[in-house]
Amino acid sequence: MSNEPIALDQALATFDALWSPRIVTRVNDYDVRIAKVEGEHLWHAHDDTDEFFLVLDGELRISLREPAGERTVLLPQGAAFTVPRGTEHKPHAPTGAAILMFEPTGTPTVGDRHDPVPSHVDATTGHALNT
Repeated sequence: MSNEPIALDQALATFDALWSPRIVTRVNDYDVRIAKVEGEHLWHAHDDTDEFFLVLDGELRISLREPAGERTVLLPQGAAFTVPRGTEHKPHAPTGAAILMFEPTGTPTVGDRHDPVPSHVDATTGHALNT
């Protein structure tokens, strides 16, 4: 991890892979991850942790399966949203987006429970940012 300021736009320019987050820094036991996303992720849930999303560019949609039924939240650029632990969700970005996430270090991108992982989704705990 760098002890210098990190320009997120420059960090995003260092990779092209979609749904393959890069770890920008760590805060206590949490990763701060950035990712480029387009199309659909997969239905999944994190049993023991919430998941924080901030849209840096574009627009992200997150479908949720909640006790009251399914709904989709729309996150335009600059919007933040936290998916509560244990909630099945599926992020999707029809026209592409750049996002920032906070998750405990070691949290898999496909959660603890998930649908089959499609080939365009990187099942990872995050990759080092090579700036």
